[in-house]
Amino acid sequence: MRKVKLHNPFKTRLIDEKIIREHLALERTKLANERTLLSYIRASIYLLISGLALLQIKQYQGISLMWVGYLALFICVLFLLVGVSRYIALERKLNKLLRDDNNDEDDSNKK
Repeated sequence: MRKVKLHNPFKTRLIDEKIIREHLALERTKLANERTLLSYIRASIYLLISGLALLQIKQYQGISLMWVGYLALFICVLFLLVGVSRYIALERKLNKLLRDDNNDEDDSNKK
């Protein structure tokens, strides 16, 4: 087991390389989760803008165009809800994983 020396301006310490890898992997997962949420929000905003634009067209007031606009607004809200729910679900799983790992380490240290 190799120890890695991290430079901290306030405190220099030796940390196990395995712990660093796990920590960085979890950080990458958290950042990917945030990136995915932002993608859902971006898609939702695009649908909102297109739905409002379709509803504002005055020259062609066909019934099908209005329904497409309302459908885009409905899908906009749906995308936002799905994105937020997936973000929250994965965040809870990551927090549970972190809590379980910390409990396992505490138990092994006590023995």
